[in-house]
Amino acid sequence: MKIFKPISNKGLKTYSLKSRKSKVNVHDFAKPLKPDNGFRNFLNSLPNILAADNLKQIASSVAAAHKNHKAVAVGIGAHVIKVGLSPIIIDLMEHGIINAVAMNGACIVHDFESAYAGMTSEDVDAELGKGEFGMAEETGRLLNGAIKSGVKKGWGIGKSVGEMINNSKYPYKGLSTLAAGTRLGIPVTVHVAIGTDIIHIHPQMDGKATGEGSSRDFKLFAGIVANLEGGVYLNIGSAVLLPEVFLKALTLVRNLGYKVEKFTTVNMDFIQHYRPLTNVVRRPTKEGGKGYTLTGHHEIMVPLLAAAIKERLG
Repeated sequence: MKIFKPISNKGLKTYSLKSRKSKVNVHDFAKPLKPDNGFRNFLNSLPNILAADNLKQIASSVAAAHKNHKAVAVGIGAHVIKVGLSPIIIDLMEHGIINAVAMNGACIVHDFESAYAGMTSEDVDAELGKGEFGMAEETGRLLNGAIKSGVKKGWGIGKSVGEMINNSKYPYKGLSTLAAGTRLGIPVTVHVAIGTDIIHIHPQMDGKATGEGSSRDFKLFAGIVANLEGGVYLNIGSAVLLPEVFLKALTLVRNLGYKVEKFTTVNMDFIQHYRPLTNVVRRPTKEGGKGYTLTGHHEIMVPLLAAAIKERLG
């Protein structure tokens, strides 16, 4: 039988703590904030460590892109709208900080319902058992109608729905990101997977129009990605669809000869998933860019980042 003997730690070589390279320095520690000190002092009070430092770096990257007239594009999942963040996104659009928005198909449901009825996000658990989940008549009829009408005019889904809401008398259309895109001349693209959204189960759904509209929006989105050199792309709350769309658009434009190498990507979500970490943060920035992650609830992190960006812009 092989015999193992305990190792003695006598003769261990050590060095002075002060000579060691350390990741954390007391100069980077947080600073207590006094009441009524304002947001700038709050931001400066955060430690220059890990996520807090990332927040500051991301805000600085967006501010720099804006000052240098580079593109800042945001991809959002529906949860961003459901937790009431449309006013934050619209404000950044109005200030010219966000130049383009990409959405998944569920976003247009919550964007429309908020504008039309001032409420959204049904109780799926309560409605599914009765077979009533997703059966709001106006949502299915008006959104599908807008898509069909807009596609006939040569538009994508984003412009089709945006025009419909912007030209309506809906009481809360000022809270619609899609309408804001139309009003401000900022592209809002919608990327759909057939069967994932409640409007797809309504009889007014036209698969041909929906597919054509989403295809047009993908080509427009690719045109946005082609202009990201020196800019910033933020993926907020989409774990699968938009990271895949972004990666395909990026490889398309690089294949066509567009230089998109030195730019910043960010993934924001309350759980960090494989696909956005791979397809947004890591792979696209290997040619010289920088990728960041921010983990936390959107209803806290998005307003915080937006305020930090505006503070950086003075």
